[in-house]
Amino acid sequence: MKTSQNTEPNMERNPFEFVQRDKPIADEKFEGKAIGFLQDALLRFRRNKASTIAAIVIGIIILLAIIAPMISSYTYREQHIDWSLLPPRVPVLEKLGIWDGTKVMDVKKTSMEEKYKGSIVKVLKEYEVDYRGNKIPMVQAKVDMYQLKEAKDKYFWMGTDALGRDQWTRLWKGTRISLIIGFMAVTINMLIGLTYGSISGYYGGAVDMIMQRIIEILSGIPGLVVVILFVMLMGAGITPLILAMVITGWIGMSRMIRAQFYKHKGQEYVLASRTMGARDRLLIFRHIMPNAIGPIITQATLAIPGAIFTEAFLSYLGLGIAAPEPSIGGLLSEGQKVLLEHPHLTLFPAIVISILMLSFNMFGNGLRDAFDPTLRGQE
Repeated sequence: MKTSQNTEPNMERNPFEFVQRDKPIADEKFEGKAIGFLQDALLRFRRNKASTIAAIVIGIIILLAIIAPMISSYTYREQHIDWSLLPPRVPVLEKLGIWDGTKVMDVKKTSMEEKYKGSIVKVLKEYEVDYRGNKIPMVQAKVDMYQLKEAKDKYFWMGTDALGRDQWTRLWKGTRISLIIGFMAVTINMLIGLTYGSISGYYGGAVDMIMQRIIEILSGIPGLVVVILFVMLMGAGITPLILAMVITGWIGMSRMIRAQFYKHKGQEYVLASRTMGARDRLLIFRHIMPNAIGPIITQATLAIPGAIFTEAFLSYLGLGIAAPEPSIGGLLSEGQKVLLEHPHLTLFPAIVISILMLSFNMFGNGLRDAFDPTLRGQE
């Protein structure tokens, strides 16, 4: 008995397609161009509007600290006793009744035609004061201090101090000195901290243990005592302030660098470079330290306002810059003595240091987020 067999060919279509050798095979091209780590950090920093504005504000303050003292026709040392404690007067704003060089004062009614003749702009109210049974007529008047002190044609944008010195020039000169102290102290601390922390973190073991014990000893030294000793030894000035900040200021940077070296020195690329014969100096400065550049820049930026505030605090206590050199802390110390009668002497230095502190902290926070490697490539 014969069985029938299906001799018809299989007509199903083969789902695979044969590719000939002469046909080029390649992956799809990437859209756009590749960017490096620093460029990617810059792009992410620019997307942070608050930090960008803070950077612009810092730039403006630094620019004013450089050129603003040159704008005024008075130097920061120049004294005019007859023009002491003048309020702010700005050419355009005085027409709007703002910073017009006037001051509200309580004066005797009998003195209006004698001492204050021609300088009273407006009488606000009249009243009497009982003094030992006698009624003394008084008035509260708005007095043009520039007319009173024969400085009608003068303009002091931030007023004058007790010695008649231009507060505009002294404020920006003091800001310049405070910035110089802050940047120099942080730069020196960063260099010392980089060197010390990289050696401690790279070699580890007994070297690290000894170096960390030295840090613990230095950390126990009171900072204010160090400042007083330097001032007693070298006198008040920029140099003793910077030296006092450098004694223990580098410790935080060194600890951060040490942690970065412990994190990266065991990575594969470092081991591969060591296997190929790279020396310790090459491994430290070429392979490990570039990976810590983000935290280094961030911590240095955040340390600058701390150094500026330390200088202001020490100058406020009288341990900072010696007179007649101005600084923000010194100006605040002088202004607080006459705060109620002449608030402009405290107001402007307080505004400048507040803006500096806030801007540097926002700028540092933006850098910290921009250099965070976990956010690389994210929008």
